[in-house]
Amino acid sequence: MTVLDHNLDYDKPIKLADCVYWVGFNNPNERLHSNPYLIYDGTEAILIDGGSRPDFSTVMRKILQAGVQPNQISHLIYQHYDPDLCGSIPNLEQIINRPDLKLISKKENNPFIRHYSVRSKMLCIDRIGHQLTMQSGRVLRFFPTPYAHSAGSFITYDESSGILFSSDLFGGVSESSQWKLFIELDAACGPCTDPQPRSADEACLTIQAPCVWTGLHLFHQQIIPCNKSLRYALSVIEGIQPTMIAPQHGSILYRPEDIRYAIDRLRSMNDIGIDGIFCEAGV
Repeated sequence: MTVLDHNLDYDKPIKLADCVYWVGFNNPNERLHSNPYLIYDGTEAILIDGGSRPDFSTVMRKILQAGVQPNQISHLIYQHYDPDLCGSIPNLEQIINRPDLKLISKKENNPFIRHYSVRSKMLCIDRIGHQLTMQSGRVLRFFPTPYAHSAGSFITYDESSGILFSSDLFGGVSESSQWKLFIELDAACGPCTDPQPRSADEACLTIQAPCVWTGLHLFHQQIIPCNKSLRYALSVIEGIQPTMIAPQHGSILYRPEDIRYAIDRLRSMNDIGIDGIFCEAGV
């Protein structure tokens, strides 16, 4: 797969693989971009981490542009319960308007997701064998990643495309003018071992651009509870061996060497969540 970011129109759905689309919102005023994803195979569609209420009109417009009618969406998948991905649930339920619409999450998430005025049937990944088979035969597999960042967090793997929808894992923050949907690490970035996160806006002297690892580091430092939960999630991902990692925030990794570097970089971080407070205190 070859991607040229300057040719991408972020105002339209962007195809990641056969039947898989990014339908997110590139808000030029925000440092944190949300990435809902659409799988449309045959006559059935599934929406993953559908987005916030303010983003709903943009996300739905892109779903329509991808050739999907709202009532073709059979399942909504929510990999945790935050408003940046669950906020539009009432809007989606209303426009999809089908009595058999199902919401897939995990039992630890569902009590919180109910507070978005959910009307549809809610399923737990543990009760459906950690997988969903679409009418076309396409299989999505669900892997729990507890406390990365919530107790019920999980990730979703599309067997057909090899894409891993990683939720908050591999997310990052960046200046809006610097954000790209697909990222290709500079040759100097991958092996870089600079342990000090500089400002997300400060240019790296080596590549004369903001440091990719800084945005990654700062995001995980704030959103993941501790080193152990992050490292456990990384071990799960290594077992899956995805060909692409599509996070809910930040940029998509699609080159094998970049995926490897990102995993190694995250594993090397020792100041995630509460462990960062202990580091500062010298505990």
